[in-house]
Amino acid sequence: MAFKSREEFREVIDKVFTMMSTDPNMGPKLRDAETPQRFEFPDLDLVVNITYAEDGGEQNLRWEWTDDVNWEPDVQMTMDSEVANRYFQGRENVAMAIARRRIKTSGNVKKALALIPITKPVFARYRAMLEADYPHLVE
Repeated sequence: MAFKSREEFREVIDKVFTMMSTDPNMGPKLRDAETPQRFEFPDLDLVVNITYAEDGGEQNLRWEWTDDVNWEPDVQMTMDSEVANRYFQGRENVAMAIARRRIKTSGNVKKALALIPITKPVFARYRAMLEADYPHLVE
């Protein structure tokens, strides 16, 4: 299913990043992994850079929808928004998507793949959010 607009995609991804960042289990583990990442979504002409929050507040992650950030990503991933949506629903295997070139990667991919088990709890929460607020995105 497709996002209605770039704005809707950003809104949805901001919500899922917030879920992960503020979750008492996922958030601290993602922060402690210290793995800055850059995601590019060419179908929407968007880029987001995400890194760990250093201040130890409620947010464990911070992200910017620009390349104008003061950190360098350890890994870069390029995928269409539809692949990202399937991933957060637990319906896209990242290793298979990389092998099939649905996700193009560079940098320390092994470090990024190590984060996947940490983020698995977000899948059910993401699907529940879509069912409630964005049913056209449910797969």
